[in-house]
Amino acid sequence: MFLLGLQKKIMNNKTFMMIKPDAVERGLIGKILADITDAGFKIIELKMVKLSLDDAKRFYKIHEDRPFFDDLTTYMSRSPIVAAVLSKDNAVDEFRKLIGSTDPNEADNGTIRKKYALSKGENSVHGSDSNENAEIESNFHFS
Repeated sequence: MFLLGLQKKIMNNKTFMMIKPDAVERGLIGKILADITDAGFKIIELKMVKLSLDDAKRFYKIHEDRPFFDDLTTYMSRSPIVAAVLSKDNAVDEFRKLIGSTDPNEADNGTIRKKYALSKGENSVHGSDSNENAEIESNFHFS
């Protein structure tokens, strides 16, 4: 029972994030990483990679039946992304608060998307929406 509780706590303390192509293209990697570390997150793993269209389709498979799937996967494979695993207590929820609403027009002032996103489609960052997805997404990018 103790080990199960410990494993759950460790999962709750990690999340996955990506700096998306629009932000990479505009040279915002350093500013976004500074916002993340200033908010108390520790960067556990970090890399820059250019996703192939096939990789983008595999990563976003959950959305394959949605009308935006082709635009999303084309966008995510057009230039490099920065992938990272972050650590902090209650990491998923805390990171979701830090990045703000998917639509930057609805995001709170001071959030990453309010500061840097161009639009709902080009919103500069991705953050896992659950502990389970954080683990899946982290494992997709980091073995």
